[in-house]
Amino acid sequence: MSVSVLRKSSEQLAKMRAAGRVVAEMHEKTREAIRPGVTTLELDRIAREVLERRGARSNFLNYGNPPFPAVVCSSPNDVVVHGIPGPYRLEEGDIISIDCGAIVDGWHGDAAYTAPVGTVSAEARRLIEVTEASLYAAIDKMVPGNRLSDIGHAVQTVAEAAGFSVVRGYEGHAIGTAMHEKPGVPNFGEPGKGPKLKPGMVFAIEPMVNAGGPATKVLADGWTVVTRDGSLSAHFEHTIAITDDGPEIFTVP
Repeated sequence: MSVSVLRKSSEQLAKMRAAGRVVAEMHEKTREAIRPGVTTLELDRIAREVLERRGARSNFLNYGNPPFPAVVCSSPNDVVVHGIPGPYRLEEGDIISIDCGAIVDGWHGDAAYTAPVGTVSAEARRLIEVTEASLYAAIDKMVPGNRLSDIGHAVQTVAEAAGFSVVRGYEGHAIGTAMHEKPGVPNFGEPGKGPKLKPGMVFAIEPMVNAGGPATKVLADGWTVVTRDGSLSAHFEHTIAITDDGPEIFTVP
């Protein structure tokens, strides 16, 4: 697919902003509910209520094969991505990643965050902080004239400078009338490679950073991705448009 095809009109960007606002509210409401004793299924229910209230659809529910059974991915501790909500009760000291999306008028938003559950270890807190910082370092590179690989290079630089590792098998992506559009955006690599960034392009950028090694494995449910060494993992994501005035994040409150 030609990357120029992915450039969105002002009307299309407005619809993506609307989808992004729904995702931001899903984040806000689930984050407020995170505490010891809450189940991941309860967090999914809270996110469903936001979608229903806003008249939006989930782009996670029934996605893929096997169909994903929820509207959020809930990924505690060593779960990197794609954790399935269920009876697990959050415990003091856990970290939990929530990844979710919304469709408004056929246009998609997608974002993720990682939050502490109560008081967490110094390593866990630093992992969360560094992963979020790597996302914003990547966003700073999303200006016209830069290259696609500058985004992932920024993620890798921040994460590895802190002594953490970047997950290789999963990546960010272009987004629009589908949640996952081409091209993909790896969270590592040399700068100055790939197509030039242009106004109207929209990407979901999502660093996944491990406290230990970068290797992962998929559990028997076909979805849940965990660190192979059992180390903690954090995940942050925003949907961002490239504009003449710099990057615009659609998925913040």
